[in-house]
Amino acid sequence: MTTVPYLSGHYTPVPDQITAVDLPVEGLLPPELHGTYIRNGHNPKPGITPSHWFTGSGMLHGVRLTDGKAEWYRNRWVHTPAFERDSPLIRADGSVDLTASVAGTHIIEHGGRLLALQEANLPFEVGRDLETLGPYDFHGKLDKAMTAHPKVDPDTGELHFFSYSPRAPHVTYLIASEDGVITHSRVIEGAGPSLMHDFAITATKSVFLDLSVVFDRTEQSGIPYRWHDDYPSRFGVLDRATGEIVWIPVDPTAVLHVTNAYDRSDGTVVLEGPRYDRAAWETSWKWWVGTPGFPIAPVTGAVATRWILDPKSATVSESILDDLSTDFPTINDEFTGRPSAFSYSVAFPGSGLNGFALVKNNSTTGNRILYEAGPDRHAGEAVFVPAAGATAEDDGYLLSIVSDLRANAAQLLVLNAVDLSPVATVHLPRRVPSGIHGSWIPDAHR
Repeated sequence: MTTVPYLSGHYTPVPDQITAVDLPVEGLLPPELHGTYIRNGHNPKPGITPSHWFTGSGMLHGVRLTDGKAEWYRNRWVHTPAFERDSPLIRADGSVDLTASVAGTHIIEHGGRLLALQEANLPFEVGRDLETLGPYDFHGKLDKAMTAHPKVDPDTGELHFFSYSPRAPHVTYLIASEDGVITHSRVIEGAGPSLMHDFAITATKSVFLDLSVVFDRTEQSGIPYRWHDDYPSRFGVLDRATGEIVWIPVDPTAVLHVTNAYDRSDGTVVLEGPRYDRAAWETSWKWWVGTPGFPIAPVTGAVATRWILDPKSATVSESILDDLSTDFPTINDEFTGRPSAFSYSVAFPGSGLNGFALVKNNSTTGNRILYEAGPDRHAGEAVFVPAAGATAEDDGYLLSIVSDLRANAAQLLVLNAVDLSPVATVHLPRRVPSGIHGSWIPDAHR
């Protein structure tokens, strides 16, 4: 029997939903951690083998922390219309069913609502105990898909997001107020039918990624996109004050996740994120669809990269920040769209690493700090939580769920974000499959 990589090893689905309370803790949980860490990921029902990693049903794993204790763990499927079957997120003709999401990519809180996200569809709202409430359309104002990677402006609290589609108009840019009311919608002129998984904002601009992976109706995996060398890669820099967008050509590339972006005083924009060339993308795609020759890890070969974009001359300079194979970059969200030095990523086997690790990069000095998870252990995306009274950008903690194959177990790891030293470990009541993105949801009253 052929192994399906995204249904085996660290990614083997769990068959049910459970709840556990009073979780054992090693070390001391920081007393300021009052809230819930929630992580999303793909976990198809028993008996269902999705055609692509991204089409597996979403499952949320939550850990409640308060007063130095781990109160509970619970895992819940997001019950969407796609839950009972494997179905393409985007049909071969480019059409979508906006409610047929698997809601398995990310989860955020905005306007008092928890939203499970999958970029080809509407968000799905869930309750504080992770129960599914149903699709959410921003009070009837959202009639298109929503990216799984919206950005919150730290100064205004506004939620910036976009919708992309194989059909024109290919990209629409939207902004919702702090309390969840859509206040802005604009078609992005010149955008094409590319796989735009993420984007960036600065204090004054928004950056869209129209890159080499584009809609291809011949792709049969349920995600109808392929790399095309003949499609010109471009970054679009939108001046939010004037509405003008400048498209800047770049070398053929793909970027799934943006680390951060910010304005410089000379009018240029710094954009950072893991970059795939064609070989890296197609190697990773083999894992995502389970074709022969897939690598041992889901992401292979993306490297942290900096682009300096000049909208005045429509030119770009590019440099490599780190040669490790990384993805799932996160930052201190208070620095979203503002100059920042520190990022935290998952490092994958290869480039000198034998296993999985978390890596902290200082893009100002070039320094790197590694936390190596250990044999048969996979630390997932690290979410930054500020320390009480924090004054420095990296003054805080990283939360990451670790899949431990040898012990058939999982832990919620709390690291010191300054040096990646362990602070506390919450032992979870079951093995948790390695997943995708998550968020720390602080208690509103604290």
